Amino acid sequence: MSYFNFDSTRPFDVIPLGRVAIDFNPTDMNKPLSESSNFNKYVGGSPANIAVGLARLGAKCGFFARVSDDQFGDYVTNYFKNDGIDVSHIVRCTNGENLGLTFTEIKSPTESSILMYRYGVADLMLDVENIDEEYIKQAKMLVISGTSLCASPSREAALKAMFLAKKNGTIVVFDIDYRSYTWKNKDEISIYYNLVAQNADIILGSREEFDLTEAIMGGGNDDLASAKLWHGYGAKLIIIKHGKEGSYAYACDGTNYKVNIFPVKMLKGFGGGDGYASAFLYSLLNGKSLKDALEFATASASMLVSAHSCSEAMPKVEAIEAFIAEQKANGCGEIVTEI
Repeated sequence: MSYFNFDSTRPFDVIPLGRVAIDFNPTDMNKPLSESSNFNKYVGGSPANIAVGLARLGAKCGFFARVSDDQFGDYVTNYFKNDGIDVSHIVRCTNGENLGLTFTEIKSPTESSILMYRYGVADLMLDVENIDEEYIKQAKMLVISGTSLCASPSREAALKAMFLAKKNGTIVVFDIDYRSYTWKNKDEISIYYNLVAQNADIILGSREEFDLTEAIMGGGNDDLASAKLWHGYGAKLIIIKHGKEGSYAYACDGTNYKVNIFPVKMLKGFGGGDGYASAFLYSLLNGKSLKDALEFATASASMLVSAHSCSEAMPKVEAIEAFIAEQKANGCGEIVTEI
């Protein structure tokens, strides 16, 4: 079943909104961050990674963001340009705000953590005046990142974009993308996550993120109940991720899937979700069945956790297809099963 009818006349496939940051990933790994001395610099931030992932797969992407008016702002903007991402709606800050910085810790292949500097950052300065309805009209999908909701004026900008997308028939994707930084309390998190989830066509998040979203309603901790709740508000597809245990997909027509992970040698415990999201959305845009889209998405996620970077390691279509073929040739078994 096809869950969406995409308007082929729209020039942009996806416009993500929100966080563009700088990742510093240690090259002297398998030790605490306090003992790491050498790092590689990458473009980071979940929405930015998703945009790069989609562009590498051949999708046409735009972006809503604000970035610093300095050399790091140059770096991320030029990186987007080199991947063919439209930067016409990436605006420079005027009051000295800096890009957020993320220092990652890779203590072991299964133990990673993230230290973020998120106060007074450029991406949270995105304003309602930066949201262009004509731009949204040109896109098939709008991706709202949960981190864009944690403070004003970015919060209001994201909500304006969401309502304009609903008005103009642009599919709303909510990537919950919880980060504890800058939120005041759990009620605030649940209120704003809830508002976007009630208007989303596709919701992606971990079990923890769905629990935060549903906290103010007294829900949580049950995947089927979560799926029923958000289908009731009109969401077509719900993806709930459980880390190394894989993920579950719930469609509005009652089709449900358990998605296992491919057996790979992990390098780090982060980045897989962005690879999953970009490959999943690309698959939907290109008419893949839900089952095939989930297989393609989890393959991308598996490749990302095996790589040192996130944005830089986003794979192309041929690489994902080759990875799946190799895994199947090595007898990995069925990854996606209907439940």
